[in-house]
Amino acid sequence: MSMVGNKSRLTGATKELATRWAETRHYWNDAKSREFDERFMRDLFAGVDRTGTTIDKLNQVLEKITSDCE
Repeated sequence: MSMVGNKSRLTGATKELATRWAETRHYWNDAKSREFDERFMRDLFAGVDRTGTTIDKLNQVLEKITSDCE
């Protein structure tokens, strides 16, 4: 699978997780859920955003390498 395809899969899975997390917060909305959100979910979502940017940059490098080798 291509880098772009992997990024799309990661982004899609993260959007699904964000939707499910938002649904969960309707039922679980106390101090522990807020702590969980701050400790895990926010970092996860931020990490996925950074990873998407890194995948884009890596894809550009790989395309350049491929072009240079042809």
